[in-house]
Amino acid sequence: METDIFPNGFLWGGATAANQIEGAWNLGGKGQSIMDHITGGSKTTRRRITPELEENAFYPNHEAIDFYHHYKEDIKLFAEMGFKTYRMSIAWSRIFPRGDETEPDENGLEFYDRVFDELHKYGIEPLVTLSHYELPMCLCKEYGGWRNRKLIDFFQHYAETVFRRYRSKVRYWLTFNEINCLTTEFGGYFGGGMLPSPGENSEPARYQALHNQLVASAKTVQSGHAVNPDFKIGCMICYMAVYPLTCSPDDILLAQSFDQMHNCLAGDVHVRGEYPSYAESYFKKHGITLDMPPEDIQTLKNGTVDYYTFSYYASNCITAKAGEGQKISGNIMGGCKNPYLKASQWGWQIDAKGLRYVLKKVYDRYRIPIMVVENGLGAADTVENDGSVHDQYRIEYLRLHIEQMREAVRDGVDLRGYTSWGPIDLISASTGEMAKRYGFIYVDKHDDGSGSLSRSRKDSFYWYKKVIGSNGADLSD
Repeated sequence: METDIFPNGFLWGGATAANQIEGAWNLGGKGQSIMDHITGGSKTTRRRITPELEENAFYPNHEAIDFYHHYKEDIKLFAEMGFKTYRMSIAWSRIFPRGDETEPDENGLEFYDRVFDELHKYGIEPLVTLSHYELPMCLCKEYGGWRNRKLIDFFQHYAETVFRRYRSKVRYWLTFNEINCLTTEFGGYFGGGMLPSPGENSEPARYQALHNQLVASAKTVQSGHAVNPDFKIGCMICYMAVYPLTCSPDDILLAQSFDQMHNCLAGDVHVRGEYPSYAESYFKKHGITLDMPPEDIQTLKNGTVDYYTFSYYASNCITAKAGEGQKISGNIMGGCKNPYLKASQWGWQIDAKGLRYVLKKVYDRYRIPIMVVENGLGAADTVENDGSVHDQYRIEYLRLHIEQMREAVRDGVDLRGYTSWGPIDLISASTGEMAKRYGFIYVDKHDDGSGSLSRSRKDSFYWYKKVIGSNGADLSD
């Protein structure tokens, strides 16, 4: 058994989002969020966005897995696994139901007080995302989402409110979840709160929304450090790893351009504090002109992050030659099938070595501490007659990826933490399903909304407990 690969104090844990677990969508003073307006879906049926709630539609996020009422039970299970940290998000509309109020809702603040207190009871460090696809619906419908610069001030006010409230309870913060998804059509509504109507979710609108979020993030980093200099405030990138399908120079250049605009752009601004030359060239070529007042330039320079985090699930291939390669659409970026890789039941290509590749690339680029804050396998689990779930496929996926994390640490990467997605079954963001399960903890909840919401341990629960207990040294079954 290998020992002393991961540093002492390595933050092992799991990650969730409020909208995918909390439920209680209209309780405790909470306002509606954009995720409260998305129906269920499946592998073959896309979720629908309904600007007005439809009486006969099913909205899976409304109840989710009811963490709002089960948080003590769930956190106790996380503690049993030995979690050092728990990545979670605060639902903005629990604190400011519309998003533009002056005064926060005390009920929402008290709820997260209770959650943080419960985590500290077991010695679990909260890692809190301020915005995880949870924009208040009012800011979507009345302001047009993040295209509107007014949201910068609304977000900063929200962030400062929770910074002050939890200054002694939370040390690690992330500003925007997977902020770079705004470079894709998927991110227009999920990340930017822009309705999918003509003009609202166009590429220029998405890049304007991205810019506004980058400015909001930079201002938030500065205000957070002013509230508590000990705060560590980071960014979160969805790393859409892509390889050239062939060794054709055209494929290589296309893969490089994709990586720059979809993966590196947001990270470069977050960490280096300025737009890179390749982005300026892209904007000019595509007729994109950002509303960027001169003061934004200094704001971005003054608000660089303390650490870099990212999600990693899969990789794809890309080609410049039309009709070449077998197309896949299992995740948000699409692309071509890699003949050397297997895929999950939902079509996501499993590429553990790609995680090592990304870790080395990111650390070489930025030279600041890194965390992997989302990584996991969505799969259909079978509950046996005795209630057990034998999810060896999940164990194997995670083992392969943690092995590659170990190799990256040996390569010199300053890796500080790993939070698997999601440690407990939850609503899938992309499909709205419960059938696409990620957790170490099984939740009796189904795609039609039925189920007792009871919790039970899968085989992977005991495996991950052993991994954490050995600081990543023991990955055996």
